Amino acid sequence: MRVLCPNLDREDALETVLDVPIPEEMFTSMGSSVALRWQNMATWMKAQTLEKWSSPVIASRYNELNFLLYMVGSPLLPLQIQPETCSASSIRNSSIEASTAKYIVQQYMAAIGGLQALNSVQNLCAIGQVKISASEFHQGDESVKARNKEETGGFVLWQKHPNLWSLELLVSGCKVISGSNGKISWRQSSNQLRPMTKGPPRPLRRFLQGLDPRSTGDLFLQAVCIGEKVINEEECFILKLDTSQSDLEAQANPKYEIIHHTIWGYFSQRSGLLVKFEDSRLLTVNGENGDGIFWETSTESVIEDYRYVEGVNIAHSGKTTMTIFRYGEQSSNHKREFEEKWNIEEVHFNVWGLNSDFFMPPSEITKEEKTT
Repeated sequence: MRVLCPNLDREDALETVLDVPIPEEMFTSMGSSVALRWQNMATWMKAQTLEKWSSPVIASRYNELNFLLYMVGSPLLPLQIQPETCSASSIRNSSIEASTAKYIVQQYMAAIGGLQALNSVQNLCAIGQVKISASEFHQGDESVKARNKEETGGFVLWQKHPNLWSLELLVSGCKVISGSNGKISWRQSSNQLRPMTKGPPRPLRRFLQGLDPRSTGDLFLQAVCIGEKVINEEECFILKLDTSQSDLEAQANPKYEIIHHTIWGYFSQRSGLLVKFEDSRLLTVNGENGDGIFWETSTESVIEDYRYVEGVNIAHSGKTTMTIFRYGEQSSNHKREFEEKWNIEEVHFNVWGLNSDFFMPPSEITKEEKTT
């Protein structure tokens, strides 16, 4: 991935560090020569202004990219992850299903590096790249597949704990910044001055796809074991967790209501590692006439390529598939499918100087908080 941009005005000047590293594939698509590619990149960076978005064609294109980045690139989970301690007493005082889940999580914690290694991690920074594709909306129950055209991009993630994190995601010239400062979470795109969304603090789903083993373990300590299943020729235990009603109500607003959100984790019986992460959400969006339109989202991530980083076993690649159903009395049934492939290029723990000020929300949100 490209991390430095040459100074195009002065050859003897220092190179510029890019906010988000650019995948080599994205860079090579910008021109026939290295000089032209950097010139096109500089032109794009300077064109991040409101005038750029006035064209209906460009606006439509970037609205579609925003939708992709919102749904697949930076989804959040409507729950709180509480730090927990997996102990023998907690297993003895639980039901068979819950105690079995806690035992499976204990094996996962050991496979991921052990509590001593996990407790040594105070924060992390991860750099990676993604490829996202999507189908059009299809009416009825016909089978759909994500189209062949892929949008390529890169991301940078920072985290101190599940509700203190920041994500910068750049895909095909469209950038989304998401974050949580422990009090609120937000998303903001490059073609909008105002934040796209704002709400209670929530964990970023991407962390639970193999980047944050400690939070993953804490999450599934609250689950129950519901059986076994073979995933990619691996015999796995299935842990299931239903989001509490209080967490669902905390995410609701006058425009929509989350009816349920269920999470499943598939843990290999051989290695103890999490090999698949799945969740399903049903929400209703209130229409102007008071009629509700239902949106059902099913997401599954296959997690692969575990490697040790400073004693912690981190997943370095995977694939996420998402299917969205839209239906209701005043809406025809529609279906759409998304796919994301990701690779982690670098992971760094305990970055010096990464304090809470780094996770401050955009100034627009800060001003709103002061006036309310």
